[in-house]
Amino acid sequence: MKFTRTQWVLLAVLVAGILGLTIIYSRRGKAVEVVVVTQGPMVQSVVTTGRIASVARNDIASQSTARIEAILVREGDTVRAGQVLVRLRDDEATANLAQAKAAVAEARGRMRQLITVQEPVSAQQLEQARAADIQAVRELERARDLLKQGFVSQSRVDDAQRAATASSAAVRSASAQAAGNGASGAEAALAQSRLEQALAAEKAAATRLDQLSLRAPAAGTVISRAADPGDTAQIGRAILTVVSGDETRIQASVDEKNLGYLKLGQTARATADAYPQRPFDAALTFIAPAVDAQRGTVDLKLRVDKAVDYLRPDMTVSVEIITAQEPNALKLPSDAVLRDTAGDAYALVNREGRAEKVALTLGLRGIGTTQVVKGLAAGDHVITPSTSAEAGDRVREQRLR
Repeated sequence: MKFTRTQWVLLAVLVAGILGLTIIYSRRGKAVEVVVVTQGPMVQSVVTTGRIASVARNDIASQSTARIEAILVREGDTVRAGQVLVRLRDDEATANLAQAKAAVAEARGRMRQLITVQEPVSAQQLEQARAADIQAVRELERARDLLKQGFVSQSRVDDAQRAATASSAAVRSASAQAAGNGASGAEAALAQSRLEQALAAEKAAATRLDQLSLRAPAAGTVISRAADPGDTAQIGRAILTVVSGDETRIQASVDEKNLGYLKLGQTARATADAYPQRPFDAALTFIAPAVDAQRGTVDLKLRVDKAVDYLRPDMTVSVEIITAQEPNALKLPSDAVLRDTAGDAYALVNREGRAEKVALTLGLRGIGTTQVVKGLAAGDHVITPSTSAEAGDRVREQRLR
């Protein structure tokens, strides 16, 4: 097939047009998405989730098996320290306490009897024995004098001697009895011992009775109830759970890779999942000394700085711990930072229509944002990895992000 001159001209124009368009498009470069380096305040933080925990959590349980007579509170009730929360059946314990009180009264009566009756009677009997002994001694001396004068026989002296010996023995007996019944005697010691035993038994009975009234160990809030009146309380099994303490804490954990950023005293911003529009402040107060080998995490505790009335025990919260701040940082979206085979950071920057590789020195790492310490300036257009541009390529910006 032969082309006419006109056809050749048209073909040449077509080829020239295609070549022109190719040159134009090659000069325009690849369409790329870019982000702009900005400058301003930046915060580096560690983000995690945790739960609200009270300082004290107490399970109210019985120390013996007994029937529950009454539960005096419900979930959500606020209780004061020492308030009776649960009453268990106590008729037997009440009878035992009454019996112990009677034993104490008896022991005290014995002490009073010893002091008011036996001790003075013994003292009087001792005085009488001493007087009788003095008289017997005088009678013995008179009989001996009369015997010497020949007025009485020896039998009269012997009778006086026996009477003097008996009176002396009576004095010793009365003295021993008076000493035994005295304030420091054996009877007083025995009576005191019986009284102390009765008091100890009374205290044990009172303690047993008191244990059947389960009380709040501290002011707090009832968060759970696991029994009803008529149930049998089992030893150590919780009937109620009470949380208390003026301080509210957050228990959380973070990946161990973040451990180097954390220090005690760092501030945090927390938000309860139930109240996302009501954030509150907290402070890092505890970092576990060991890493959980199973999870690869470190446990943390944070103190809520001010009372927050809407927080509840075990509530889920999101926590952002502020680890560093920079008031005037160059900021770049983290996904625009690239790494070479050696792990060094770099970015592709649009320099007058060409992609230029720029080495970066990085600083703080925020949520989705990284600080650039060296390598870029505010306003630089950085090519995102979403395009396939490489260093040296001609590029054209498709859109800013």
